[in-house]
Amino acid sequence: MSSSEILVDARGHRCPVPTLRLRRALEAAADGARVRLLADDPLARIDVPHFVAGAGFVLVELAPDGAGFSFLVEKSAAGSLA
Repeated sequence: MSSSEILVDARGHRCPVPTLRLRRALEAAADGARVRLLADDPLARIDVPHFVAGAGFVLVELAPDGAGFSFLVEKSAAGSLA
C-alpha cells in the first residue's frame, strides 16, 4: 500500500457493509484518490466490482489478501455517487 492510498479495513463485516464503507471513503476522497478496501466476506468479490463499475470508478486491482480480498479503487472525476 502506498502512503497516498486511503485504507478502509472492513474485514469481519458482512455485505453490504464493506461496499458501504468504500462508498463513504470515496465520497470524502478527492478526485484521483485511491482507496484500498480490505474485506473477507466472499460476497464482496461480487458486490464491490459491481458497485465500482456502476458508480463510474476504476477498479485498479483485485487481489487475494490472506483469507479475504484487497480492492484498489481510483476515484475518477467522471465517477458519480448520486
